[in-house]
Amino acid sequence: MRDVIPILDSCTLTDGNHGDILVDHLKHYLAVHQNLIFPHRHTFYHFVIFTAGSGTHSIDFNKYKVTPWQIYFMSPGQVHTWNFDNKVDGYIFNFEKDFFQSFLLKPDYLEGFSFFAGADQGNVKDLPPGIRNDVEVLCNQLYTQVNINSNKNTDFQRVLLLSLLHLVEQQTAVTQLQQFQTHNMVVLRNFQKLVEENYLLKRMPKDYAEMLFITPNHLNAICKELIGAQAGEVIRERILLEAKRLLVSGEVNISQIANELNFNDNSYFTKFFKKYSGLTPEQFKRDYTK
Repeated sequence: MRDVIPILDSCTLTDGNHGDILVDHLKHYLAVHQNLIFPHRHTFYHFVIFTAGSGTHSIDFNKYKVTPWQIYFMSPGQVHTWNFDNKVDGYIFNFEKDFFQSFLLKPDYLEGFSFFAGADQGNVKDLPPGIRNDVEVLCNQLYTQVNINSNKNTDFQRVLLLSLLHLVEQQTAVTQLQQFQTHNMVVLRNFQKLVEENYLLKRMPKDYAEMLFITPNHLNAICKELIGAQAGEVIRERILLEAKRLLVSGEVNISQIANELNFNDNSYFTKFFKKYSGLTPEQFKRDYTK
């Protein structure tokens, strides 16, 4: 049931090119995929750099206004939709989860980037004027390597992509990057990973504190210090997010969602959803899809 929301993989989006990476000019991509406006998940990493135009896009139900030289990032599994005007342009990048698998020693290397770490609001950034030219040069080099060069060098594509990601990280999140290197941030990141893997079965902060070899009070203190929320809120927000993702699919009922999320009955699920979102499941679905 978890696959009810339409899932887009890179093979369905590359016009017959079944490679591990897509790089395209946004205007061309949108012209080819004019109907790609419904909520959907990605199985791949995805980011867009806007150079012109306006509109909105949403990532996991957080809506953002498009501005020139904004960049947004998405990790596999997140839900996305967009609504642009006809003057929007820029660059779009899709690459498979294992694109760097044989190239980098650390399997979780990409999670070291702040924009792929799941931090709140960390996946949408404004590019400073001082790096825009360098960013555009790298985008054009990547476009050429992926689409034009007849003698394609996949390792060179990886080097260019990593250069682009590191440039954006260094120039937009220096303070945040330093923060991610602290001990408490490492604990928080590990907690968030454990929640992602276990939220359907483990609902109590003490369960995660045990796995992290710390006390529940210590876990709460770390969460409060770094993200301003209790550990229990982090767990509830992940459950709530999955509920929202399932609700907008349009193909599952409340009973199925409650069962999928391991609630004892529909009533308990409805009370939980309304308490933490302010809306009943039906109201949320109606408001989001109208």
